[in-house]
Amino acid sequence: MKNRQTRLAVGLAVASAVLVLVGTAAALSTEIRLSRSEGSIWALISFVIPIAAFSAVGGVIAVRRPGNPIGWLLAAIGLLFAIVVASAGISVWALETGSLPRAAAEWISVAPNAWVIALGLIGIQLPLRVPDGTLPSPRWRWFSRLSILLIAVSVVGMAVQPGEVEGVPGTANPLGVESLAWLPAVFFGVLLCFVVALVALVLRYLGADSRERVQLRWIAFGGVLFFVVYFVTLLLVEALGEGTAAADVLISISQAAFAALPISIGYAMLRHRLYDIDVVINRALVYGGLTLTLGAAYLGLVLVAGLAVGRSSDLAIAGSTLAVAALFRPARSRIQALVDRRFFRRRYDAALTLASFSGRLRDEIDLEHLGDDLRGVVQETVQPAHVSLWLRSHS
Repeated sequence: MKNRQTRLAVGLAVASAVLVLVGTAAALSTEIRLSRSEGSIWALISFVIPIAAFSAVGGVIAVRRPGNPIGWLLAAIGLLFAIVVASAGISVWALETGSLPRAAAEWISVAPNAWVIALGLIGIQLPLRVPDGTLPSPRWRWFSRLSILLIAVSVVGMAVQPGEVEGVPGTANPLGVESLAWLPAVFFGVLLCFVVALVALVLRYLGADSRERVQLRWIAFGGVLFFVVYFVTLLLVEALGEGTAAADVLISISQAAFAALPISIGYAMLRHRLYDIDVVINRALVYGGLTLTLGAAYLGLVLVAGLAVGRSSDLAIAGSTLAVAALFRPARSRIQALVDRRFFRRRYDAALTLASFSGRLRDEIDLEHLGDDLRGVVQETVQPAHVSLWLRSHS
């Protein structure tokens, strides 16, 4: 049984890899043939990263925890995204080159609607079942079944939507049915299910034990990291303008950041360095804030110096760079203290307690008072169940 599950997990990963390679090759061939921008090519390549992450992490979890459906869900998501990439790339390539009969290419162009299933699994089934693979309670079973029904209806609705196939201009949907043009509106019900699934995840967290809470924090960290990168990218692309080289790079980064979700789920499920999550979140907040602070300082200094000594002056850029470099350590210390004070209060209080104890230690000469003080510091910072102090005699 174990060997069969291992072969199935490996088979799903290999199938995803083959589909991604074929679809990417076809899409790249079309992009180059049509002399598209480098940005669209890099965006296509960057989307391969999260697909590989879903497939690889799903395969590993399925092999290590075959009884937990989370691994199989991740592997299925990777396979579905691979189908999207492969079918989209092959259909456009076939229509542009005429390498396949047009009817066959048009039918293949409908397959990218599999993204609806993948998105439904990510937004509904994963939040309902992480980290142990079960629903929060039997009462959620009806909701899970309803969401699956809505996803299925949405896929059918998009498959039979009349008009041109999205992403393939000039190609009519061979499955289009005018009388069912309203059916894709069911997808709004799927979006509502996303919200309900997140509520279920919060309720699970509130009722979880300490280990499960740490697992859920890992998963939440991956999801929040992706959304932060995605929305910051949207704002920057809007400011820089679409089509610019910088905007293309940012779009590629935001797509690659989607891999943070399956990777964080893998950390949570396999429990590798599980309790490092607070350190990871702390570092992310500190260095994220530091990057924004130094970036804003650099832009401000360049603008001010440019107005003073000339817009294109290398001296203004060099001076701004040196100033930002000098700000790095004090800014990091300030931001670290702010993060500890606001979000990691226990660590901040412990640091203050130890600093205060170090100051008193220099002036204390009474061994009994020193022992009482030391036990109090240990009790306050570490909070053990019992504290004992052993002193070695001079003899």
